[in-house]
Amino acid sequence: MKKIYVLDTNVLLQDPMAVYSFGNNDIVIPAVVLEEVDSKKRYMDEIGRNARQISRLLDNLRLNGQLHQGIRLDNGGTLRVELNHATAGRMQKLFHEMTNDNRILAVALNLQDEEHTTGQGSPVILVSKDALVRVKADALGLTAEDFLSDRVVREYSSIYPGYEKLVVSSEIIQSFYAKKRLLISSVFPVHQFYPHQFLILKDECNPSISAIGKMDSEGKYFEPFAGDDDAIWGVKARNAQQRMALELLLRDEIPLVTMTGKAGTGKTLLALAAGLLQIEDLQKYKKLLVARPIVPLGKDIGYLPGEKEEKLRPWMQPIYDNLEYLFNTKKPGDLDKILEGMGSIQVEALTYIRGRSIPGQFIIIDEAQNLTKHEVKTILTRVGEGSKIVLMGDPEQIDHPYLDESNNGLTYVVEKFKDRRLAGHIKLEKGERSVLAQMAADIL
Repeated sequence: MKKIYVLDTNVLLQDPMAVYSFGNNDIVIPAVVLEEVDSKKRYMDEIGRNARQISRLLDNLRLNGQLHQGIRLDNGGTLRVELNHATAGRMQKLFHEMTNDNRILAVALNLQDEEHTTGQGSPVILVSKDALVRVKADALGLTAEDFLSDRVVREYSSIYPGYEKLVVSSEIIQSFYAKKRLLISSVFPVHQFYPHQFLILKDECNPSISAIGKMDSEGKYFEPFAGDDDAIWGVKARNAQQRMALELLLRDEIPLVTMTGKAGTGKTLLALAAGLLQIEDLQKYKKLLVARPIVPLGKDIGYLPGEKEEKLRPWMQPIYDNLEYLFNTKKPGDLDKILEGMGSIQVEALTYIRGRSIPGQFIIIDEAQNLTKHEVKTILTRVGEGSKIVLMGDPEQIDHPYLDESNNGLTYVVEKFKDRRLAGHIKLEKGERSVLAQMAADIL
């Protein structure tokens, strides 16, 4: 039996192609959704771009027939714009104010009543990314669902962590240390391993004996770390995952590195230290470019006083805090003098790197969990020849209104690039900022 899906505005603003995600079922767009989309189309950010895209899509579909009567989609489903708000009076008795959300609920409730009256009985399902709209729908006896087809993983807990712990015999560990290389398929013939994936091998008889290393670029051989365990710019790895992160950050053959982890796990500090080492000491790159999104991305940074640098300072302060630690500055203003004298470190808002080509640079994108799939694609396609880019953030701390831990740009890149030889990923687990910071990250 065909189903009737009523789409909320936020579904279309999240994914303009969502109308093709429901198979051969009937798609209904309430007229109030078109009004909300129209109010967003002048925005100069991702939401505005999606609003304009869905507007063009509907305009093209209009050529196939009248939208209020329903038109056939290429995937076998139908799409129509619903103008009927017959249940608005009943909605006002229940929720008093007739908001746009309540008008969308009224359309879904009216369709459900029609299906029961005519005896056709097609299930009516409201699709919304707004949790309260789904709660209201449930209270009205409507079936409501979140829009999940834009998620690269069903649950954040299943995201690729970048490393795996395995139990092996003592002979295998001894062989690895002796030969400095291990054909992993000879040990785990049916297990899938990804390029640059880290492994922690534990002795089955004595768990205190272990071996740590990384898969090669083909995901076939298990090899020891290439770098040493020395401190870089005063920063030394404090746990296994931080050591793995430094291995990725310092490898020339891995131009894309992604790091996830809670606040205090050392993502920003490790990336900055690795960048400074390779720019100032090893001179592998011309410049260190550090950027983070001003949420919401693409908006003006506001009416703060001063020039662009002064406006950016409050947003970029976490970056400057880490730089002050690395340069061991003592007095206010010392860092600004250092950065001005060096000239090789640039701190920017992502708003200002759109449209650029960035060759020969070490690029750090902080708070990447607040990027959409389209935005992260835009950024990665800016990376020029000889550059290395690091995307990092905490997918469990998202400020974007239409993103969650499973559909944001950072999670998207992690999953899409996990089997690519040019990319490496690590999830940092343990907080090293302070005992209090780790406790707060865990329990709050």
